Amino acid sequence: MATLTVWKFDTAEGAKQALAKLAELQKQRLIEIKDAATVSWPAGKKKPKTKQAVDLAGAGALDGAFWGLLFGILFFVPILGVVAGAAVGALTGSLSDYGINDDFIKDVKSKVTEGTSALFLLTGNVTLDKVQEAFEGETAELIQSNLTNEQEEQLQANFSGES
Repeated sequence: MATLTVWKFDTAEGAKQALAKLAELQKQRLIEIKDAATVSWPAGKKKPKTKQAVDLAGAGALDGAFWGLLFGILFFVPILGVVAGAAVGALTGSLSDYGINDDFIKDVKSKVTEGTSALFLLTGNVTLDKVQEAFEGETAELIQSNLTNEQEEQLQANFSGES
């Protein structure tokens, strides 16, 4: 079963640093990163920067369409105003098929703000105690949404670069 997790950091660089650490843990086979993306929102900026971590992702990695859809709903769509309300509702509804519901979206939107960063991870197998040990002393807030095998397959089929 795959798990989608979102980790919020209190600095704009925290997510990038955590991803670098996770890359090392993946080399040690302590975590399987199926896909990852970061959001960095430096202080003084009107909107965050997003980046997919393509170099870490496995063969079945999601393409930019999934991350673009999710990040668009989280950080950019409110700029469009009321006219886009129905479209946003439809897009949000489509993400619920993958275990990403309105509460998840509201939590992330309210917590990832200017001066912070977030790491979005789609992971498989994790040696939890070893990963926790590697992050001992780090400060991050976890927002989690578990995906079932069926949801993962559907997500991969709809958003992976494979045809």
